[in-house]
Parts: sequence; structure tokens; C-alpha cells
Amino acid sequence: MKNHIFIIAFIFIGNLAFAQNAANKGAFKTYEPGYFQNSILKGIEEFEATKEVPKAKPTFKLDPTGLNLPKSKDDFKQYWHNEPVSQGNTNTCWSFSTTSYLESEVFRLSGKKVRVSDMYTVYCEYLERANEWIDTRGGIYVGEGSEGNAVTKIWKKYGCMPYASYTGFLDGQKFYSHAKLIDEFRQYLEFVKQNNLWDRTSVLNNVKSILNYHIGEPPQSFVVDGKTFTPKEYLASYLRLNPDDYCDVLSYMQQPYWKQVEYEVPDNWWHNKDYYNLPLDDYMKIIKNALKNGYTLAIGGDVSEAGFLAREANTAIIPSFDIPSSAIDENARQFRFSNETTTDDHGLHIVGYQEKDGITWFLVKDSGAGSRTGGKEKNPNFGYYFFHEDYVKLKMMDIMVHKDMMKEYLAKFTKSE
Repeated sequence: MKNHIFIIAFIFIGNLAFAQNAANKGAFKTYEPGYFQNSILKGIEEFEATKEVPKAKPTFKLDPTGLNLPKSKDDFKQYWHNEPVSQGNTNTCWSFSTTSYLESEVFRLSGKKVRVSDMYTVYCEYLERANEWIDTRGGIYVGEGSEGNAVTKIWKKYGCMPYASYTGFLDGQKFYSHAKLIDEFRQYLEFVKQNNLWDRTSVLNNVKSILNYHIGEPPQSFVVDGKTFTPKEYLASYLRLNPDDYCDVLSYMQQPYWKQVEYEVPDNWWHNKDYYNLPLDDYMKIIKNALKNGYTLAIGGDVSEAGFLAREANTAIIPSFDIPSSAIDENARQFRFSNETTTDDHGLHIVGYQEKDGITWFLVKDSGAGSRTGGKEKNPNFGYYFFHEDYVKLKMMDIMVHKDMMKEYLAKFTKSE
């Protein structure tokens, strides 16, 4: 009898393993213009007259046919967050995702439901780049992208304000576009460098003029619930959020574990070295433990994989033809980062999770266009993705989490020189 049970169990386990490791198939997909082209670009004035649409090229993607994928965001355990909003035609996901995360933190800590201005942070970030341009005499990378901890850095120095007080839209705008802004900003900084015009007051005043023209001038004070606040007062007295309470966490092998290190990507343009570098198993434990204890997380990494099925299923998984699940470890993760097939593409906000067939799936709020395929009326998961835990383990490089979820780890850390 025991032998029979053993044989049956062996067959069952073998079949289960076979089902989990069944070979995925890929196919070439040709994507016609989607939400980005049909909604965002058409909603931006400078694109309305554009008649030429680039010819779509075939892309090799996972074929999701027959896969047991999540179907609805409503099946996930979720924590409070504002509805997804669009970053438009900008590379400001770092501000949208981290602002969304900190809004959720305000609710978790105080029960207040707030909508904070993403673009006030972006405005101040341009000022910070101009300051660093002066300090380094033009020795920094200048672009729209940045990292999540730029938000806590900005809030600590400048404060923040409600979205209602500063939207960053000009009259009549439906979607953000910073293409002209960044071009003018870069040209001006190059002019400063070429002509040795390093007077800080003059440079910052001119940068503010550029910003005010393209995204409007933020107020110095504003009224909330009948009381007047400055941005710093709003953060400290109304939101009551301490930017120093948040930890940025990495997991990669190119720097020592258990040290605070630099995240070596272009968008970490100020070479911040405060990232806590952890072994991969601990990194994943922190994410899962935070969600199970009522916390959300900001997260960043790569969204350009064959298993990133934005249009097909709002889903991100790792196909077996890339790497089998059992082989995903710190070496596979580092290999892809080192050969640049994992890139620092996008910032997002994990707002929930579910356990499905022994796998953790993450509900991820997005400000980009990919999660909006079909529009809000046709896409019930508009503005969200479902991330398989393997995708996070292999491709998502950094997180921001409240220090309470790092208590058992922080004492082990030393800061790199």
C-alpha cells in the first residue's frame, strides 16, 4: 500500500512539475498604434498635425494562449491608492510612481486621502539638475528620467503640494509633454557651459523662466482645509510624512551585499549611494512581507521583455524560453543587468497581491501608456499590471519601502565610501 501511494505521489508530483515547466511558445506580433498614439499623442498639440505614423515592426513576444493568468484587479488583495493617472508623453514615471506610493503611505499612517502634485516635484528636480550642472561645471547627465529617491530628496528640500494647487498643465492641455521643455533646458545648460556663465542666481532664474513657460509657475503658498501652507509646511504639518523614513533597496552582485551603495544607472544622475544592497532572497522577502503587513511599495526595473504582455493581458511573466523558473537566481539577475538586457526602464507602484497556484502575483499601478490598451471603457484593468513573482525576481531592480519593513536588516549595513 505504501509503495502504491509512493508511485501515485511520484506521478502526481511529476505531472505537476511538468505542467509548471511546460515550454512556452513565442510568436511575432505586429502592434498597430495603441493608446499612446491614439489618445496621448493626439491629445498633445504639437502632435495633432503629424500625419506620418511609423510603420509597425514585428516584435517577438510570448504567446499567452492557454496560460492561467490573473484576469481582474478585483481578485487581488489591495491597499488604498489613488486611481491611476497618466504621465503622458514624459519620462517622469519616477515621480508618478513614488508620489503614488507616498500618497498611500499618508493614508496608511494617518487615514488621509490626498492627491499630491507629481509635477511640482518634477519642477524642483529640474532646479536640482541646474544646481548640479553648476557645481560640476556641466559634468552630469541631463534628461527627464530620475529615480524614486529623487522624490524623497526633493520633498525634504522643497516640500510638496496638492495636485489641485499645481497640476503642471497649461490651459487646454489633456496630457503632459516635456519634449520641448527638455530640449530648451538642455540647450540653455550647454550655452551656460560654453560661455562660462556660472552665476547661480542668474542660471536658476533663467531655468525657472523656461519651466514657467512650459509647465506653469507653482504657487509659493496654498490653502488646504481653510489653512494656508507653504510646500514645506504641507509636508510636515498636514501630510506628516518624514522622507527619512523610507529606504531604497537594491539586489545586485556588482556591489557588496550588506552595504549602502550606488545604483549604477544613468537616471541616478547625482550618484546617490544610499541604496541598501541585499541578497535576492531577502529582497523578495521584504516585498512579500511588506504587502502581507499592509504596506505598498514603489518599484523600478525593466518592462521590455518578451513576457511583458501589456497589450495582450496587462501581465508580466518570464517565459521558459528565456529562463526556467528554477534557474532564476542572483546570477541570472546580475547577468542580465551586466549585459544590459535588464535596463532601468520604468517606475511603478505595487498596490496589492494574490496567491495563485502557489505563486505570488503582484498588482502594479502604472502611469505609462502600455497598461491603458483599449482605453478605460474597454479595459477593466486600465492602469494596472499583474506581475508574476519571477518577473520581479529577475527584472525589477529596486524598491522603496518604509523603514519598519527593514528593521531586521538595517543593523547589518555599513555605508560604502
